[in-house]
This record gives sequence, C-alpha cells and structure tokens, in this order.
Amino acid sequence: KLIFTTSLLLGTTITISSNHWIMAWAGLEINTLAILPLISKSHHPRAIEAATKYFLTQAAASALVLFSSMTNAWHTGQWDITQLTHPTSCLILTSAIAMKLGLVPFHFWFPEVLQGSPLTTGLLLSTVMKFPPITLFFMTSPSLNQTLLMLMAILSAALGGWMGLNQTQIRKILAFSSISHLGWMTIIISYSPKLTLLNFYLYTLMTAAVFLTLNSFKTLKLSTLMTTWTKTPALSAMLFLTLLSLAGLPPLTGFLPKWLIIQELTKQDMITAAVTISMLSLLGLFFYLRLAYCATITLTPPTTNHMKQWRTNKPVSAMIAILITMSTMLLPIS
Repeated sequence: KLIFTTSLLLGTTITISSNHWIMAWAGLEINTLAILPLISKSHHPRAIEAATKYFLTQAAASALVLFSSMTNAWHTGQWDITQLTHPTSCLILTSAIAMKLGLVPFHFWFPEVLQGSPLTTGLLLSTVMKFPPITLFFMTSPSLNQTLLMLMAILSAALGGWMGLNQTQIRKILAFSSISHLGWMTIIISYSPKLTLLNFYLYTLMTAAVFLTLNSFKTLKLSTLMTTWTKTPALSAMLFLTLLSLAGLPPLTGFLPKWLIIQELTKQDMITAAVTISMLSLLGLFFYLRLAYCATITLTPPTTNHMKQWRTNKPVSAMIAILITMSTMLLPIS
C-alpha cells in the first residue's frame, strides 16, 4: 500500500510539474499503474472487471496524449506543453483528456469502475486521478477549441444529471455527480482556467467528505443508507448538508464555484450556455436530494430487510469533521 500511494503521489507530482510532454505522459502512466492494484484489491470478479476497464481506457488515453504531442512536435518542433498550437493535436489532446477524466462522450467507463472499487479507492479515482489531466487542460487551455469544450461540458452536465436519476448504488450516483461537476469545470476552462481549478479543489473537498462519511457508515446502497441514522445521527445530519453543498445550494460551499462560473460566462456574453448548464444542475440536485432524503429525512419502514444498526460511541474522525466543516462553511472566501 505504501508503495502504491507513494507512486500515486509521485505520478501526480511528475505530471503537474512537467514542461515536456513525455514527462507528463510518464506521470500519467505511473498513476494508472499505481491505482490498478488498489481497484482490484478485493478479488471479486466485479473489481477485476473494473480494473481491466480502467486499464484499457487509460492506456488508450495515454496513447492519444503521446500521439497529439508527437503530431505537434512534428509540425512545430516544440515539445513544450504550453506550446501546443497545431489544431489537430489540440483536438486529439482534448479527446485524450476527456477520456482520462470521464467527460461525455467518453464517460462510460467511470461509473462501472467506481462501482467495482472500494469507497476509499473510489475517492482516489474521483479526486487525485482527475488532478493531472485537469492540470494539462489548464496549461493548454488557451489553444483548445472553445466550441468543442462547451459542447462537451453541456453534454456532461446533462448526461451526468440524467443517468444519475435512476441509480440506487451510491458509488454510481457519485460517479454521475462527478461527471456533471466535470462539465462545470470544462465549460469555463478556456475563459478563466483559475475558476476550473477552484471548482476542482472545492469539489475534491466535498467529495472527500461524502466518501469518508459513507466509508465510516459502511454504506454502499440507498437501502442500507436508510438504516444508518440510528448509528450516528449527528454525522447523518451533516452528510445531509454536505450533499446539498455538492448540489450547489447557496449558503454552502458548493454554491461558490457555480456562482463564479455563471458570473464569468455572463461576462463573456454566453448567456445561453450559463442558463442551460444552470438548469441541468437541477437534475443533479434531484439525486443529491434523494441521497440526503434517504440519509436523514426518512424513517425506515418497520419491516425492513436490513439489520438495524446499533448506535456506537466511536468518535467521528477529525478528518471527516474538518472536511465536512470546510465543505459547508467556505462560501465567505469568495
């Protein structure tokens, strides 16, 4: 485990600090190889399948990253990441990073992989593993095709919302929520890349809070989430707030990136895009509300098939407390 986590940190650091395309590619490869054993740790067929799917998509995406940088070097003689100027290589790079991140239309692998891996690995997959591709987006953002990015962003927000409506598995719901958040990050990347990074950091905070809370509950389905309120009522109530923060409701942290992004889009005279993506985040709000509803508002029916869970006196870990506080109280930093 120590080796794998250090490799993850190493790969991420190499990618985000590199200037040369080959170094960035090497970092992405190290990352992929380090997370694979963490996905297939439980020797369950589902986990092995998830690891295989993850490996195939990430390998294809890495190959495309190499391909786009080589095309660019062929035409311009530049291996610098910020000097990606050739239109073809920009297109290929956009699709490669979309595959890395799980943006629509390359999103199919993400819910499957998240569903097959344990909650802590799921947290790594939806936060740490998204960071290097986003930094590559950040560095190449001036030369990318804005129309394509906007289209992909709006489709991501739409499909992330729509496909999450029908799920009962919590990890899949969180995967679709991740896809729609990535849509918000992509729509603004060519206008104000700093906002993309801000959105990513706050999303990481809130997702970490949710994943770690669920991990301490040992909950994977909506039906088992219903019986957890007896276990730790205070933590369930805070989970409710964190989920609403992920949905982006005003007094909470999650509202901040949405607000700034909408403001920036209206400054850029993209009113239609702003309105569309705001309306699409309502789809996300629906399934967050359903999660929150199952976590705190409903009492379970008396004839439930699940074991009633005993209330424990085990204290909530300080990490969860800090993360939940930050993911509900940070709106004033705007």
